[in-house]
Amino acid sequence: MSKVAVVYWSGTGNTEQMASLILEGAKAKGAEVSEFSAAEFSPEQISRYDSIAFGCPSMGSEELEESEFAPMFQTCEPKLKDKNIALFGSYGWGDGEWMRKWESKCQKDGAALICGSVICNDAPDDDAAKSLRDMGRILGS
Repeated sequence: MSKVAVVYWSGTGNTEQMASLILEGAKAKGAEVSEFSAAEFSPEQISRYDSIAFGCPSMGSEELEESEFAPMFQTCEPKLKDKNIALFGSYGWGDGEWMRKWESKCQKDGAALICGSVICNDAPDDDAAKSLRDMGRILGS
């Protein structure tokens, strides 16, 4: 059985909804799933999971949330080499630049992005919901 962690920060609830859909998809594949807020997760937990989905909305001028998520993620980066991960998040403006920068950072860290990232404008619509469940299934495989 695959062990999956979904780690996220959500300000308005949109990214939390996205996390729930990923968890749903991973559970459908029979994975053992754990959900964490950014404040609850630490680098020491990374080795306990086969794959991890990290989620954060776009903030400010298209960047990761700076008070909780970005510091947590920065401490995790040294342990992401060869780790199966996926990225997701919501936005209210812009064109997804924050996600492209984040993907690039993860690739430089040596992480294995095992599926395409999922972003959605505000709350997930039906297409985003399907993509998020699919992400969960991939993580849970």
